Amino acid sequence: MTETAAGVPKYHRFANALRQAIQEGTYDAGQKLPPEDQLAQQYRMSLPTIRQGLGVLVAEGLIDRQHGKGTFVKNERPLLRKSRNRYGRARHDSKLLTRDLQHSITFAGRAPVPTSVAEAMGVEPDTEVVIRRRLLSDRETGRPEEFGASYLPVEVAGGTYLEEPKVVPKALFLCVEEISGKRYHEARDLWRSRMPTPEEADALEIPTGMAVMHVMHTAYSDDGEVLEVSESIWPADRIIVVDEYAIEQDATALDSPSGV
Repeated sequence: MTETAAGVPKYHRFANALRQAIQEGTYDAGQKLPPEDQLAQQYRMSLPTIRQGLGVLVAEGLIDRQHGKGTFVKNERPLLRKSRNRYGRARHDSKLLTRDLQHSITFAGRAPVPTSVAEAMGVEPDTEVVIRRRLLSDRETGRPEEFGASYLPVEVAGGTYLEEPKVVPKALFLCVEEISGKRYHEARDLWRSRMPTPEEADALEIPTGMAVMHVMHTAYSDDGEVLEVSESIWPADRIIVVDEYAIEQDATALDSPSGV
């Protein structure tokens, strides 16, 4: 039977109390929380209730459970992702990674394209493509921060160093442009929040019940050819999407009394 009081489950009461304590500064950013049994005594609740309440705050991104170390108040700032800047900056700056992230390639080679990516690439499911799977981890702590893959047409990347499981010497799109002789011209990003697959949760070392942010990025050449489709997955509590753009001055809209 669920432990309740006044219709509110006890684990939510505990989560609310601990959240308030963190917000009021009782526990500082980065500080380790007391052991679960100590929290159970302090709040006069059972261990299962304490664990459920901690699970609520983990899902909110307020605290972080580290295997073998304990539970800590999170202290990092979310990564700001500005998709529109990814190309312009890379053309002039080879230091692309922020927050000192270690980039590793977990797979590179030919394989059937996943059904979810085939439509974006404009090919039939199971068409052979060149796939480069990557994992980005915090260089200092080793914690995984981003999991993803790039899918490239065999006609573009086949038989090149992009089939080797090595980090490329410059931004991937610059490599594709050099190999293909074409320039990235337009791009389309599809964002969504969802639950992770078991593979993603394992790679990112997060619970399967913690949401992730998933972006599918499709890049086109000036003749409409798909040069690359990439997927990036982050724990949802660690990323903020920033989209800055000019506002078009539409004479018709400006003349409308309602402004609509």
